[in-house]
Order: sequence, then C-alpha cells, then structure tokens
Amino acid sequence: MIAFVFKRLLSAIPTLLVVITISFFMMRFAPGGPFNLERPLPPQTMANVMKTYGLDLPLWRQYLNYIANALTGDFGPSFVYKDNSAAELIFKALPCSIELGLWALLLSLVGGVIMGTVAALRQNGWVDYTLMAFASMGTTIPNFVVGPVLTLVLAVFLGWLPAGGWGDGSLYYLFLPVLALGLPQLAVFARLTRGSMIEALTTDHLRTARAYGLPARVIVITHAMRGAMMPVLSYLAPCAAALLTGSAVVETIFGIPGVGRYFVNSAINRDYTVVMGTVILVSVFIIVFNLIVDVAYAYLDPRVRHD
Repeated sequence: MIAFVFKRLLSAIPTLLVVITISFFMMRFAPGGPFNLERPLPPQTMANVMKTYGLDLPLWRQYLNYIANALTGDFGPSFVYKDNSAAELIFKALPCSIELGLWALLLSLVGGVIMGTVAALRQNGWVDYTLMAFASMGTTIPNFVVGPVLTLVLAVFLGWLPAGGWGDGSLYYLFLPVLALGLPQLAVFARLTRGSMIEALTTDHLRTARAYGLPARVIVITHAMRGAMMPVLSYLAPCAAALLTGSAVVETIFGIPGVGRYFVNSAINRDYTVVMGTVILVSVFIIVFNLIVDVAYAYLDPRVRHD
C-alpha cells in the first residue's frame, strides 16, 4: 500500500504540471490584462508597471519563472489586491471555504446516503418516488437559483436567518449557504446510493444471508452498504475538492470571504497570480482526495488490492 501511495504521488507531478501549463497560457492568451483600465495608463507608466511585475519578459521566460517560484510556494504578488501576495490571499480565505465546505459535504454525504438507502429499501413505492423526485429537482436546479430562493423564503419572508455575511462563523450565519451549497450534491449522492444499493441487495451472497435468517439491519448496514458505497466514493473525491475550496457562486451570493469569491473577482480583473494559485489549490485537493478514495476502495472491497 505504501508503494502504491508513493507511485500515485509521483504520477501526480506531471498531471499537476500539465494543469499549471494549460492554465498559465490560457490566462495569458485571454483578451485584456490586469492593467487595462477604462482610463489607460500613460505609456511610460504602463512600461514601468509591466517591468515591475515581470510581464515585459517573453512568455516562455514568464512561464519558467512562475514554475520555479511555485515550487517554493510563491505564487507571485496580486495585481489587483495591492500589498498582498496571491498565497496570502488564498490562505487567508481558505479557512472560511473549508468550514463552509465541510458542513456542506457532511450534509450532502450523510443526507444523500440516508435518502438513497431508504429509497432503495422502499423501491417503487411512494417513498421512493418522493425522494427521487426531490433528488431530480436537486440535480437540475443550480445553486445560483437555490441560494436566492432560500434567502427570499427563510431570511426575507420569515426572518429566521441572516441573508448573508460571515458574522462570527457560526451555523446561524452559515446555515443558508451550507444548504445552497450542499443540497445539489445531496441529490447526487442520493441517486448514486439508491442505484448501487438496489444492485447490492440483489446479489447472490445477500440472498444467501437472508436465507440464513440474518436480520435486515445487519444485511443492509454490514453487507450491502459496503458494496453500495463504491460509486459514492468515486464521486466523493471531486465533490469534496469542489466544496472544500469554495463555491464561487454561493460565496458571492452570501458574501462569504472565501477562495471562490476571490477567484471570481480575480478572473474578472485578470489577476493572473490569484487565479493560478486557486487552480493549483483545487488541483492538489482533487489529487489528494482521489488518492484517499483509491486507498478506501481496498478496505471496502476485498477484491481490490493495491500492490
């Protein structure tokens, strides 16, 4: 297992390099720039600014310099947020995104698995149809619609919760953004769990377990759940990376000072370094969570072994 983890970490290096390379040149080839203001700077001032940030160098040289600095954790200075480096902005906002993402991940994973399991055990009944109808709505309605609707009902009409802001970081302030961020993913987990649970419940070894008189609770939780979790784990890695690094839409709607909000503002203002730093962060999260999922496969399914 240790050898497998080491090989996966080594294989992640070229993957990360490809992501950085594509993102770097896409940002540079996009129209506009960080200093293309509505009121253009004088040519001499523009030349000095470009020289200060190293943007006057050939593109290949800028790329090599960025790779060399990124290896040391230096993503460069922010072009928009003065006197701040990209790393400082990202890691200052990351705790907010992680806290929001953890609650949303917990809600979506636990709620989705419970809903999917109940629907599978009540297959083709009214409970199954009701839960899957809710799940279908959750997968089709985007969170930029869910967020404002929840705010309108729970904050404006009923006045139960604040409409936005971070506040003291308690669940009282995070409840609405957690719901908006987690409900679409909850619906996905519910559908995945239902399908895999139905398949697991019809396997030969579970029929044998029923014939031996094992309690239904033991059959579902101890035996069926292990096999049913495989598709859920496959989706968990990209989902967790997306939720923990912040949803740009939800953070913008509710005024959460997280990574996603910085990413949107930086992309609009062509703040190359902050955008690149966020892309690297998300890529690292995806690689790490995929590795965790691969390791978990071996414990859930004895047929999977990593040499």
